[in-house]
Amino acid sequence: MKVLALGGAGATGRVAARVAAALPGVRELVIADRDLPAARRTAAALATTTAVPVRALGVDVTDGTALDTAFADADLVLNTVGPYYRFGLDVLRAAIRARTDYLDICDDWEPTVAMLGLDDEARAAGVRAVIGMGASPGVSNLLAARAAARLDTLTDLYTAWPVDVGPEAGSLSADTTLRDPGGAVSAAAVHWMQQISGTVAVVEAGRIVRRPPLRPVTLDLPGGHRGTAYTVGHPEPVTLHRSLRPAGAAANLMVVRAGTAAYLDVLREDLDAGRLGNETAAADLDRPTLRRSLRAALRTPRLRGPGTLPPFFAAATGTRDGRPAAALARLAGADGLLADMAEATGVPAGLALAQLLDGTVGSAGVHPPEAAIDAERFFRDLARERPGVEVVEEL
Repeated sequence: MKVLALGGAGATGRVAARVAAALPGVRELVIADRDLPAARRTAAALATTTAVPVRALGVDVTDGTALDTAFADADLVLNTVGPYYRFGLDVLRAAIRARTDYLDICDDWEPTVAMLGLDDEARAAGVRAVIGMGASPGVSNLLAARAAARLDTLTDLYTAWPVDVGPEAGSLSADTTLRDPGGAVSAAAVHWMQQISGTVAVVEAGRIVRRPPLRPVTLDLPGGHRGTAYTVGHPEPVTLHRSLRPAGAAANLMVVRAGTAAYLDVLREDLDAGRLGNETAAADLDRPTLRRSLRAALRTPRLRGPGTLPPFFAAATGTRDGRPAAALARLAGADGLLADMAEATGVPAGLALAQLLDGTVGSAGVHPPEAAIDAERFFRDLARERPGVEVVEEL
């Protein structure tokens, strides 16, 4: 198949394209990016490490005609262009128009809802689309499915990712890289500011509702893992509500130190008041101002920290054998992977692409990871790609 890596010259796109180039079934790889010189450099570098033909193509995702032309010549689109609340829906629509299979790393809940709404159109066009297949969402969804499968009934379901704990403790983790290689505020940072402001989707009493983000959730999990994490807007509650139907609560959480949570809360307040936009808030987080730092310092003593929570996990509560039970699924041996945002997101996207290439993802439509990706196979592939990484499950 001919794979078009849209955004393939970006940090995450380069990783995903590298993994894709090694997959059986790829006969040509096109690095498509609005920065054509960067696409050419990426294509040239990949060409030295793979026997698959690699070429570059200049494509701006805001140009619908250019998307239609590029997609018409591809069998499968691997889309790593963000932020997805700006671009995700239009790119998926273009893939459906072109009848081209599709996979992305969408990490915004709002376009996730809209993209799932294209399911009928994708089915009618015979297009297989998997959305949100990176680290979180993506790996987190598959961990959630593993945790839920250990229980007979499911009440609450949480997914969580690290900010300033775990392998990069002492600084913001690579999951929250604030600048791109050119020095501009990164799409990931802009996305993050979008998802700590306004209201976000969570599940309460088995229904999707909208609540302010940065709400504390205190967890007491198997294996002695206890602490507090904070809600953030992400696709997982939306898709897990559809696929696994928790009867109680579901949310995506940040595992974050109290001081960082306090500063994020200050930014949330200023974003909601209109004193900051997403880009200016992300820039402020990269270079905190004295005034906001003082405001955050006053809030920090009132907030709880992560305690002994793992950095990246999914946790489920419910019943097992008629008794209340909790299940935890977490990644072990993944410090190196989680320490690099591009690797943590791009590697899962590339590995999941294999399941579209060989037909494991067989049905047309728009699917979240947990409804389309074979989790057991994915984690075996991840362990081969990153020796030592494994899923640990605790009850």
